[in-house]
Amino acid sequence: MSDKNVNPNEPKKASGSFFQDNQKSLTFIIGGIIVLVLLYLGYQNLYLSPRAEKAANQIYKAEEYALIDSLQAKAIEGDGSFLGFKEIAEEYSNTKSSNIANAYLGGLYLRQGNFQDAIKYLQKYSPTGSEILDPLVIGLIGDAYSESKDYKKAADHYKKATEKNKNSYTTPLFLKKLGLVYEALEDFKSAEKIYQSIKTDYPESTEANMIDGPLARAQAKQ
Repeated sequence: MSDKNVNPNEPKKASGSFFQDNQKSLTFIIGGIIVLVLLYLGYQNLYLSPRAEKAANQIYKAEEYALIDSLQAKAIEGDGSFLGFKEIAEEYSNTKSSNIANAYLGGLYLRQGNFQDAIKYLQKYSPTGSEILDPLVIGLIGDAYSESKDYKKAADHYKKATEKNKNSYTTPLFLKKLGLVYEALEDFKSAEKIYQSIKTDYPESTEANMIDGPLARAQAKQ
């Protein structure tokens, strides 16, 4: 998906896709969702209604398809024997499986470049209390807006993602994206402040190790 000729330190307004340059968001959200679903299954099967249990028993096949690029249409729509995320989300609303299906759908539509549907389903997701998954969903909404070149809304969601369950993984990830959006908006002072906060507050993060270039660029453009 990525363009080898793209300089990752260039502001995205000039150089292409935020999402292509930040694929670890989706990689991690898929892993996080699977972990959460596995945890939920035992609870649902033991304690929740038969309707919720049926949804939990259906979702695992869609998860398998979601991890294979060529089978993602089946993950969304189903395969005739097992339901896809779309039907699980619609037919089993108000279950935890439906909630997780909304997150999956948002991530898959984002990967396909269907940004409006990505936003639609990601906004249906209800926080689970997960330190990682909750801010990732908010940040993925930011990705969809940034891909749509609605940088102000992207900035709003990246900011919310950085403030939701602060941790050493998602917080510096979305701080960097927030800085890039500020550059796209030509707010270089705010971009500099964000980049400096990554360097100061998350010095061990991957983002901090690569932040000197964007920081210098933001400083030079003021």
